[in-house]
Amino acid sequence: MATSQDNHLTRIAAPEGVAPGTGYNHVVWGTGRFVAVSGQCAFDEKGEVVGEGDATAQARQVFENVGRCLAAAGATFDDVVKVTYFVTDVAHLPAVRAARDEVFAPDRLPASSAVQVSALFRPELLMEVEAFAIVPEPAAPESRPETDTGFRTGSSAGFGTGFKTGFAS
Repeated sequence: MATSQDNHLTRIAAPEGVAPGTGYNHVVWGTGRFVAVSGQCAFDEKGEVVGEGDATAQARQVFENVGRCLAAAGATFDDVVKVTYFVTDVAHLPAVRAARDEVFAPDRLPASSAVQVSALFRPELLMEVEAFAIVPEPAAPESRPETDTGFRTGSSAGFGTGFKTGFAS
């Protein structure tokens, strides 16, 4: 079983009994903050379609948009654990793979799925890509004081035994 690890993600290219994939890992997991990037299409910053009818141009724009969304969450392509490709024709997959290979290091490939769909929400769009990432958590301070609302912050906050409502019992 081929496994690679970095500081917060583990990737398994081929679990025992599963043939290795080409251009992806079968399993990726990690610890940290989860980031979901909605499906990105080939729109520029003004909302105009880039590369109408050109799968290569659209794929590059899609991955540029995914990269910008990841950056907004403090993530990079190295943090991506799963991508899903929606294409209107499987003939567009070579363009998607080429654009993917420009942004993902070959030793840090995510798990992935490719799905042919009959159409996307606009007829000139050839593909959409969504991504999930896990960003390493920054080192926690030694103690976190309660806020002035009475709620705890950090890992002790939540609905388990560490939850403090601020209400008298």
